[in-house]
Amino acid sequence: MAEEATEAWMEQTWVQVKNWGRWGEDDERGALNLITPERRAAAAALIESGQAVSCAFDLSSEPGPDNPFPAQHHMLLAGDAAHHNPLPGFEQTTDWLGIACHGFAVSHLDALCHVFVRGQMYNGFPASAVKSSVGGERNSVMAGAGGISGRGVLLDIPRLRGVDWIESSEPVMPAELDEAEAAAGMAVGPGDICLIATGRARRRLMEGPQPMTAGIAGLHVTTLPWIRERDVAVLGSDGVSDNFGPGSPMIEGWPSPIHQQCLAGMGVHLLDNLDLVGLADVCAAHNRWEFFLTVAPLRLPGGTGCAVNPIAVF
Repeated sequence: MAEEATEAWMEQTWVQVKNWGRWGEDDERGALNLITPERRAAAAALIESGQAVSCAFDLSSEPGPDNPFPAQHHMLLAGDAAHHNPLPGFEQTTDWLGIACHGFAVSHLDALCHVFVRGQMYNGFPASAVKSSVGGERNSVMAGAGGISGRGVLLDIPRLRGVDWIESSEPVMPAELDEAEAAAGMAVGPGDICLIATGRARRRLMEGPQPMTAGIAGLHVTTLPWIRERDVAVLGSDGVSDNFGPGSPMIEGWPSPIHQQCLAGMGVHLLDNLDLVGLADVCAAHNRWEFFLTVAPLRLPGGTGCAVNPIAVF
């Protein structure tokens, strides 16, 4: 289907998949509206053993090929300097943390104000509503202030292909998403938090972080209608969902099409840079690819995103 991914196709798809106005002109939650209380309760009923699996990488304060802006972590009070404690008799440690959450290293949630298309973000709000002084006055990460929890599903593309990871020269195509559903014995449906494994996290574990110039595997642009048809609430990946490399066409005006059309068009929040190794192994061990998933974004007014630690519970 690569021949379909032209500028004209992208423009037509943009019109077809947009959710602007679907939940009202002032809506800032986007596809999170699909996670209804009833769907959340049904997802909670999936919990059987109570086994919990983290889907986040450790925050790294060391720079690397994929981490030019590492987390800043330093101690304010430490046990080896306890004599500096300002409250005599009270022994404690404290620290300071700073995170540039976007990029290719930190496991994070993208808010709907993170990306614009022609000067507009989700629901038609102007880019000018994200201010240098306060951040997003619209579509901030506060859309998830009450937490994001529901049915999580994993589509394991490397397992489907019989490899440890996939290359950016062979992005995930729509038919493979159907095949991954069938292999898992389930269907992705409205309100689901859909995680798609490319094997990037496993490759990172085995070979170390890769420079971004090497490309990054993800979804082909022609998967956009599939995401909209399934009414996915949140889309996540061990990459950044977009495919950067020779396998996806460069389309003028759409340099990061999955981000652009999901965030700005559909109002689908994105989970980037997840560690799906443990989750994929647990799913394979139990032959079960659905679970209760919870994500608790920081209550950061104006935030364009934040580091998160998604937890899958079986």
